[in-house]
Order: sequence, then C-alpha cells, then structure tokens
Amino acid sequence: MSSIQPLFYKKIVPLNKEQHKSLFIEPIESYAFSKDTNSLYIAAVEFPRVVSEYPIVFGKDKDGTVFPVVLLGLKTNQNLYVDSAGAWKANYIPAYARRYPFILANPGNDTKGQFTVCIDENYSGFNTAKEGQCLFDEKGNESAILKQAVDFLKDYQAHVELTTAFCNNLVTLELLEPMQANIKMQSGENYSIGGFQCVSREKLKNLSAKKLAELVKSDQMELIFAHLLSLNNVSVLMDKLN
Repeated sequence: MSSIQPLFYKKIVPLNKEQHKSLFIEPIESYAFSKDTNSLYIAAVEFPRVVSEYPIVFGKDKDGTVFPVVLLGLKTNQNLYVDSAGAWKANYIPAYARRYPFILANPGNDTKGQFTVCIDENYSGFNTAKEGQCLFDEKGNESAILKQAVDFLKDYQAHVELTTAFCNNLVTLELLEPMQANIKMQSGENYSIGGFQCVSREKLKNLSAKKLAELVKSDQMELIFAHLLSLNNVSVLMDKLN
C-alpha cells in the first residue's frame, strides 16, 4: 500500500523522541478531516464489520495495484457518514481513519518491508501545552497511548499485507470487472459511480471446482460474498443524501 497516497495527512514526519519529547496529544473528537473523502481503504479483516453499513468495491492505483475501499459518498469529495459537527455517523469507523494522526511509512524502495512510525504534524490535537496525554515519558520512553498507537499500526499493517494477497488472487483469477452504477435520486438528480471494480458473479460461477475450493479453504470466498452483499448499501448512501 506504500504506493497509495495517504489521505487526510498533510505533513507526515517520522516520530522522533528528541524532536517530539514535549509533544502531547488530545483525543480525536472530530472526523472533519475526512469529510472530503468519498472512498476509504479497507482491510479484508474489516469486511465482516462494514458489510452492513458500507458498499465495498475495489480501486486501482497508478501502478495497477488493486485494493478494496468502502464508498462514503456519491459525489467527489463527499463523505456522507460525517456530519457537520465532525461526528462519524456509523456503528463502525474504518481503521484507516481511526489510526490518524499516526501512520507507518516506508522510507524507500531500498528498505522494502521496513516501516517507520510517523505522525501528521498538522493534526490540531498535537500540542506542547500539556493538553491531553504525552507521547513520551520523562525518560524518553513511549507512553501508554503511544505504545497502543504503535501496536495498532503494526497490527493494521499485517492485515494490509493479507489484504494485498487477497486482491492479487482476485486479479490472478480474473474475477474483477469494471463497476458502473447510474443512480436517480428522488430530487431528480442523477449520479454515476464509476472508476471502481467489483467481482463478477458470472466469472465466479465459471471457476473450476478446485479454484472454488481453494477460495473456500482460504476464507477468501467469505470476503467475496461480503463484498457482493455490501453492494446493496449503495441504497444507504442514497438515503443519506436524500
């Protein structure tokens, strides 16, 4: 996922216990930073949690890498799950948003597989006025909240790698096809959802018994079914917009 430009983040810098030794962090009380995002990366492990609330589709980056996302809006730069006060109006908030303002960054191709803990220095909750909780204690050790954030990032990255393997298999099996949905609202407005891919039911049915069995044994069939079932949630987006 290193080739995907991180959303939300404005000024990503490596976390440094010398440079940031006096830094405190206040908890995120507003997700307004995500209000201009109409889709968000989702890890495969999250599929069972999001299937009842979000449509899951697949995007592709400039390098041709396929990855799953949840649709958050019908317009560009529109997140229908975040209200005017910045509250996320859903039972489950995608991990991509919950990890903010922390992130693991790959410093370069020469160190593939190695990641550095970074922060978005532009996050308004960072301060040196001792508001919230410190990132480092007086001895320069990670505080409890920082340890929790780092553990979350490491766990998240492991799931990203598993998700990449799942998506690569979908590509290998040639199961994906371009998705195009034309939606007419009660107001008479028309919206078109394009630029994404979804699993072709017909191509899935035509797989050999061996390939189907492999999908079942690897639990990837469960992910595929969750994806297909989640497409019904486009109506949720319509209801929110109406």
